[in-house]
This record gives sequence, C-alpha cells and structure tokens, in this order.
Amino acid sequence: MKKRAAVLLSISTVAAVASVLASPVPATSAAPAVAAPKQAALRWTDCAPPRYPTLQCASLKVPLDHARPAGRQISLALTRVPHTAAASAGPLLVNPGGPGGSGRALAGFVASALPKEVAARYDVIGFDPRGVGRSEPALDCGAGHFSPVRPDSVPRDAATERANLDRVRSFAESCRTRHADVLPHIGTVSAARDIEVLRTALGAERISYFGYSYGTYLGAVYAKLHPRRVHRLVLDSVVDPSGVWYEDNLAQDRAFDARHKAFLAWVAKHDAAYGLGTDAADIEERWYAMREDLRRTAAGGKVGPSELEDTYMPGAYFNGYWPSLAEAFAAYSVKKDPKPLVAAYERFGAVDPSAGNGYSVYTAVQCRDSAWPKDWNQWRADMWRTHAGAPFMTWNNAWYNAPCAFWPTEPLRAPDVANADLPPALLLQATEDAATPFHGALSMRDKLKGAALVVEEGGGNHGISLSGNKCLDEKVAAYLTTGRAADATCPAQAAPKPTTATRAVPPSAGGAALHGLLGFRG
Repeated sequence: MKKRAAVLLSISTVAAVASVLASPVPATSAAPAVAAPKQAALRWTDCAPPRYPTLQCASLKVPLDHARPAGRQISLALTRVPHTAAASAGPLLVNPGGPGGSGRALAGFVASALPKEVAARYDVIGFDPRGVGRSEPALDCGAGHFSPVRPDSVPRDAATERANLDRVRSFAESCRTRHADVLPHIGTVSAARDIEVLRTALGAERISYFGYSYGTYLGAVYAKLHPRRVHRLVLDSVVDPSGVWYEDNLAQDRAFDARHKAFLAWVAKHDAAYGLGTDAADIEERWYAMREDLRRTAAGGKVGPSELEDTYMPGAYFNGYWPSLAEAFAAYSVKKDPKPLVAAYERFGAVDPSAGNGYSVYTAVQCRDSAWPKDWNQWRADMWRTHAGAPFMTWNNAWYNAPCAFWPTEPLRAPDVANADLPPALLLQATEDAATPFHGALSMRDKLKGAALVVEEGGGNHGISLSGNKCLDEKVAAYLTTGRAADATCPAQAAPKPTTATRAVPPSAGGAALHGLLGFRG
C-alpha cells in the first residue's frame, strides 16, 4: 500500500459515528447521513477470458457525493464469478489495494485460487473503486510524471530539491485542473460508502470482504460504517490504521530499507551465481556505488538513481523478483554491462502510460483521507532524519507522496476503525513485510474486537495468502467456511533460488500470479 499521519478522530457513540462518517466532509464540519436510493438489479453479462471462463461483468451507478444521493451519478466497473454450490454464502468482495488498484481481475484469481468447495459457495465480486480503471470518470492527472530521467530523489543541493518540488506541484495542479469537481469525493470513506451501495444492488443482507494491503484499510472503514453488514472479513498485509497516512509512510521507509538489506544478504549467500561477494555490507556499498555511477550517466539514457530505486523497490514486495534484480546488479557492477539493468527497469520500474490512473487515484485518496504537513520544512526535516538510517527509499517515497503537501482539496479526519460489533475477522501478516510493517497488523487486531492474527514468521512478502503457503491458505479456507479464526503462526516459504533466466520468476518463491495483480506501492 502503498502506504499512510493524521490525528485520528475519537468516536465514542453511534451518533458520533453517523455524524462523522456519513459523508466525506472536511475535518472542520460534519453532515448527517443520507439514505441511499433504491438500487436496480445489476445486469451481469459474459466477459470471460480463457483463464476464467465463468467471469461476468456489470456496472453500478453510485452518487458522486453520498450526501446528495439524487445528484450526479458515477459508475463502478464490476466483475463476478458466480457461486455454483446449491447453498450460497453470499458475495465475497475482493480488493487488491493501492489505493488505485483495479480489482476486476482479482475476482477470477481469488475464485480459482481458493479450494473449489470454498469458492463454490461465494459470488466472488471484483470492482474498480471510484476513479479507478474502467470506473467512470477515471482519474488521470497527466502523463509523463514518471518519465525518465527524473531528478535524483535525494536532494543533495537546492537545485535538485527545487526540481522535485516543481514536479510534485505541477502534478497537484494538473489534478486540480482536470478533476476539480471529482477530487473532493475521492477517498476511503466515499469508497466504503460505495461498497454499501453495491451490497444493496447485490440484494445481500451481508457481504464478505477479502482485501490486500490498502484494501485492508478500506475493508476496516466499511466495517466501521456498517458492522452489521459484514459476514466474513479477511485482511492480508495490514495497514496500520493509526498512522494514516504520513506516519505510515515514514514507518514504511524504514521497513523498505530493512527489506532491501535482506535482498543484499541473499545476494551474499549466492556469490557463486552473482560474483558480488559474500559480505552483505560490502555488497550494499557496491549497490550505492552503482547508484552514484547512475547519477553521472543514466544507463541506456533511462536509468538514473531515481529509476534505479523504482526498479529495486518491487523486490521489497516480493522476493520472487530477487534473482532477476540480482542478475541486473551483477551485470552492471561486475561485468560493466548496463543492458540487463535497463531491462529490469523496463520490467519493474518503468511506468506504463496507463498507470497514470492508478497513481492519480493513489494521490487523490491519500491526500484527501487525512492531514499532511503543509510546511515543506517539516517534510525536509523528517525525510533527512529518516534517510540517515534508511537511505534506500526514503526520499523516493517522499516525492511519491509529496503532492499531498500542495493538494487542492481540504483533508478529512481519518476515522477510528475500532469496532466491537463485528463477527471475528481474520488478519494475515508477514513479520518482515516492508509495505505494511508488522506493527500495523497488531494495531488493527487491537482495534477489531475478536479478530485473529495469523503470522507468517520470517516472511517478507507483501500479500501472503493464496500465493503458495499451504499453512496460510488452509487458515483462509477454514475461516471462509466456518467464520471461526484463532491466532496462529505459519512458517515462511523458502527463499528463491538463483536462476539463469533474467525474466524468470522462480516457482519456489510462489505468489507470482498474485503479485502481478497486486502491483507495487499498493
């Protein structure tokens, strides 16, 4: 997820919940809840690709402003794999995170990855949240924001800092120019209210929900708004709800650095394959020497230091990418061949023009959800302090989120997701996850009364269920079947082995299909 700090609103009564969460209003005001209009039945049509032969599609109209349900309508794009069992357990909504991630493809994946007898009982529903993908209107604040070669993310001088600030200010202004009417209504609370409209359109008394990464926060906010409408709640790789979003990003910076060091330690164990040495600290020096070289001359005219960080950041999400990343590192550092590094950038780091939608929604949600510092001096001080101990991604991540310092809409208060009215939820978390550090799962478990936490001990991937860990997958299947869950620990999957094919993802790593859907920074 990517990633997440504002002071959380303390809510002590049901009336206060309704007042604060009824609509996405500025932190200084509140509005009463307004009942949603009656929904027409959804019209599902066949849209099945060969891999998911029963997949269906539909669209759903929702109010742009939930405080004005009869006003302007926008649409959400939906997918469904229908249940096949005689007795249905109802809808299971799935979300891949982001914010900004498209969930349409995830429905087919989840339905095929669950045990057949479990999937058969659910209508597995994927959806593009408001602003995302094929939902309309789809946000796009302008192409080219990530075009190479960008200024060095680490602002070693005033000119570099100004260049980066100009970039992020320009992006925020472009969003205002293109989407001023929509931006005040893009946020987690609005998306959660859309889910309730979807529940009504599905004709379901209750829904189940399965979210990864940022999707865990979206699910928790929906559950806060409508606890009696939740049947099952699975949250995998859990956002810390107490740090939404500035503090969560700082925590993420430190965790990314630790995960990058884990990658370098893995490289040290495989010196026979990569020839970069056997001492992880020495290999880290070589990696930063490569970064310094790229400051002077971008590899292939594309890969400068910022693009190098973009290329290696996905390795912090999924260790199945480590062999490819190690090969590119070794080719550049040992063989003086930049071509594999450029290929790795194009595979992992380069932003496809269509990805501008995902980043536009990411910023719109994060910047609207909660208050960010408006004084750039605070950002600068916090980033340099964090960078001193975690240099791998701190400044890169800062510029990724820095449009929030100049965002054109007023921030909301992040709701307190504490909930004593839910059925037991199931949380899953790897101890070494970088994108959503482990303490966030502990925080969420404390807030959701009766929730159980299944820990992947020693695991470092982001998104861990339905990705090859039999122990974890059995816990998910049992919970979706019975609704019962208990704290448990599962061993991590084995680390990947070196491969000779640069583009290969080792089968031993597991989860390649899932991580292709979840993407990075979300």
